[in-house]
Formats: sequence, C-alpha cells, structure tokens
Amino acid sequence: MKNIFYLVLLAVVLTSCQQQKIGFIDNGTVINGYQEKIDIEAAFQLKDDAFKKRADSIGQAFQTEAMESQKKAQDLARTSPQKAQEIMGGLQQKQQMLQQQMQIEQQAITKDFQNQIDSVIVKVKAFAHDYGKDNGYTFILGTSDAAASVLYGDEKQDLTQTVLEALNANYTNE
Repeated sequence: MKNIFYLVLLAVVLTSCQQQKIGFIDNGTVINGYQEKIDIEAAFQLKDDAFKKRADSIGQAFQTEAMESQKKAQDLARTSPQKAQEIMGGLQQKQQMLQQQMQIEQQAITKDFQNQIDSVIVKVKAFAHDYGKDNGYTFILGTSDAAASVLYGDEKQDLTQTVLEALNANYTNE
C-alpha cells in the first residue's frame, strides 16, 4: 500500500513538472509582412487610383456642364426666371446624384478591401493555430503595439519571423 502511494505521488510530481511549450507572435508584424495582405493592398491601391481618376474626370465634366448651365441660367434670368431656376435646380440634383454615386462606389471599394483584410486575419490566426499544434506548443500568444498582451518574452520564444516565413512560403505555394 505504501508503494502504491509513493508510485502515485511520483506520477503526480512528474506530470506536474512537465513544462509547457509557449511562444508568442507580434500580430502586427506578421499581418503586415504577410505577402497576401501586401498583394491585397496593392490591388486596392490600383482600384482606388482608378476610382479617383474616374471621379476627377466626372467632376471635371460636371464642372464644364455647370459653367455652361450657369451661363445659360444667367442669360435666361432676365427673360424667364422660372426657366433659370429649373436649370439650376436640375444642376443641383445632378450634382447630388453624382456625389451619392461616388460615395456608394467608394464605400463598396472600402467594404471589399475590409472583407479581404478580415479574411487575411482569419487565415493568419488559423495558420498560427495549426503551427502551434503541429510543433507541440501549449500556447502561442499574440501581441501588438495596440494590445500588448505579452509584456515580456524571451527572444527564443518569439515565433514572429518563423511564422511569417512559413506563412509566406505557404502563400506563394498556393
């Protein structure tokens, strides 16, 4: 009976002494260095530049039309003030419609970009999860400048570059 007690005690001591494998990742560095995010940002920049060019072109065309309409309205103001008001009212409606259309398009581009970035964040989290599981980690903590959950970490436990390199290698192979 005494031997069983010592055997159980030894088993408890050995299992409680097992060290947990813990690492940490700088989330901002991993996400900002992930090639897929960089590619998404580059594609978004192209879309945004094209949108701005188109908006400028539409704006210039409207300015030209507005100047012509204002001149016409001024000429008509003496003989037909009601017609001049109609021209200016139509011009204001067109301006509001164009502004609303541009705002809707800008919001759609921004929403698409945010959805893609959210998808990247989900992929990074899943990758870190799988990396930890595959490499025997009990915990992989995340930190960033905005939310510093790891106040100190031994550099040997910093998995940021390792995970980033593996993540980018996985992305280029897709």
